[in-house]
Amino acid sequence: MPKRLSIVDAQRCVGCQMCMFACTRKYGIGGTGKSAILVRSVGGMEHGFSVIVCRACPEPACAKVCPTEALRRRAGGGVALDRKKCIGCGFCAQACTFGAIFWDNENNKPEICIYCGYCVNYCPHGVLAMEERV
Repeated sequence: MPKRLSIVDAQRCVGCQMCMFACTRKYGIGGTGKSAILVRSVGGMEHGFSVIVCRACPEPACAKVCPTEALRRRAGGGVALDRKKCIGCGFCAQACTFGAIFWDNENNKPEICIYCGYCVNYCPHGVLAMEERV
């Protein structure tokens, strides 16, 4: 059964962004610019951080609005992106109610979680996990 990325306990997040660096690193580059995860402060250290990841929706709104079918439903939830079909319209990012589609401005394409779990291996606080959808 396909797995999806999930947030086990957002309260454990210290904002280190190791997950974001790992996500970008899987493409062989440094930084966080190609990350499909976002960690952001919700008002300083005293208020903690929010972690935004693709929820692997069973009926993904992002795929429904794609005019070229570059995004297609993935078995087990979520989507897969065909970069060759993507025209960079941005409708997918607008349609995602979780704000979990990030934008690669360099290539004018969305950054879509591929559910590889690479980020999970680099989270030192156990915030993320790969889980089977129930």
